[in-house]
Amino acid sequence: MNKKIYGILIILLYSSAVDAQIGIRVGPGFGYGMRAYPRYPRGNNQKKDADYSFKPSVNISLGYGFPNLDKNQFASTYYYYPGTATQTGPLIGSVDYQFNRAMAIGLLITNGMVNAPYYSYSSSSPSFTGSLNNTAVMLDFVRYIPVTGKVVAPFIRTAIGINIWNENYTDPSGNKINFTSNPSDFAYQISLGANFYVAKKAGLFIEAGYGKYILNAGLAFKL
Repeated sequence: MNKKIYGILIILLYSSAVDAQIGIRVGPGFGYGMRAYPRYPRGNNQKKDADYSFKPSVNISLGYGFPNLDKNQFASTYYYYPGTATQTGPLIGSVDYQFNRAMAIGLLITNGMVNAPYYSYSSSSPSFTGSLNNTAVMLDFVRYIPVTGKVVAPFIRTAIGINIWNENYTDPSGNKINFTSNPSDFAYQISLGANFYVAKKAGLFIEAGYGKYILNAGLAFKL
């Protein structure tokens, strides 16, 4: 029993010695003794800790995307096919809560419109015009890529959600016609981008990917 107690005491003493950086010295006339040398903080480590300190934040981005890929939702039938589409937007906004240095979660919302003339295969004049107004609401996951410094913050964005459509088809006289393209209700976006902070909590961003848009750029804020 005594041997076990001695063993435990030796282990505890050794652990304390390592933690306190204890050195062994020979004392004059007293045999062997021990003296604890003080542990001094390392300036470089303190600076590194300060540089990598993190506080949760709300990140907001407002931008304009191009092109509007909702034009891919126009349908063609045996009798009609869409011509060259004109587009507005999409306007894009996201609000993300960054809860650690590498991850954020929030909402990504886009809104835009595309218009296209529809032609019959037997005529060169438009038979009617179709328009799709879309609002997409998506759950947004952002993964930040670690880099040195705080000016540039690259990220990978993944978003999934739903499309809200407003379809409208009119003939050359402006009368509504019964035609629908049944666009997809599933919305998604996969992108690679970066925030460029020109001030402490404000800057610009650019993002490229596929889903609701291919290229997106605008303003970025951190609250």
